[in-house]
Amino acid sequence: MRESGVRVPAWSMAVVAMLLIQVSNALSVGVIEHVGAAGTAWLRMCFGAGFLWVFARPSWQTIRSIRPRDVPVLLLLGAATGFMTTFFLAAIERIPLGTAVAIEFLGPLTVAAIASTRRWGYVWPLLAFAGVVLLTEPWHGNIDLVGVGFALLAGACWGVYNVLTQRVGDRFSGISGLALTIPIAAVFTATVGLPQVVGGTEIWWALLMAAGIALISPAISFGLEMRALRRMTHTAFGTLLAVEPAFGILIGLLVLSQQPTPMQMLGIALVVAAGAAAQFGGARPLVPDAQLPVQPTRESA
Repeated sequence: MRESGVRVPAWSMAVVAMLLIQVSNALSVGVIEHVGAAGTAWLRMCFGAGFLWVFARPSWQTIRSIRPRDVPVLLLLGAATGFMTTFFLAAIERIPLGTAVAIEFLGPLTVAAIASTRRWGYVWPLLAFAGVVLLTEPWHGNIDLVGVGFALLAGACWGVYNVLTQRVGDRFSGISGLALTIPIAAVFTATVGLPQVVGGTEIWWALLMAAGIALISPAISFGLEMRALRRMTHTAFGTLLAVEPAFGILIGLLVLSQQPTPMQMLGIALVVAAGAAAQFGGARPLVPDAQLPVQPTRESA
């Protein structure tokens, strides 16, 4: 699938995706109260899979193009996607949204530092890390350790997700890769999510809300992330994600009435500065369509 005539900057797609993800996470808090964190994550994956199959409409030719060596990557990406969402929702059930995002960010931050091959590549992750510390304010000593643990597990999955999403995005055109991996995520998370949904309350309301949230994320937001990752390096994308704790603080304030402290506002300034600096020199050559599996357009499918 060829890019449209107007080339949207990769960093702007990543920023919009991050904002949508945090909005969906904040809206998920109400659903968690009825079907639990794992149940909410599973419903989001199920509805997200349905939306992505409608949007992408992967053809039989796309499915047949899957090579044996693609299968482990698709399975691992599906598992990382599903449990990243599950662990993170379990975290925000116990700790503030902005704090959870800041801790989770340590995953992609580590990937960014490891993948960097430039001398200055390590400066921006270090600056972002300083901002993450200020956002987290660990010196207060009143953080729920279980919630922190869930956020760290989500961060580990997030780091794996970033690496594998770039590989899948290079291999499959458009959002076809997501249409293949999100159903896998739904299967993996069913083991912990289905029991919570079955034992939940106000199921029909939860289903309706989960469907609307799934349209925001994973359907739209993950699609934008995959397109952005095709045109950015691991280091640039990983460090640009430093903006996400700021979005977590902002959405937590607007949607969940979670008031940030002055120290956290200073942390926001640091992570935004690091994210902006990461844009320079972070462009990644776009994978030519000729190297991707040929897929029919919507009109010819």
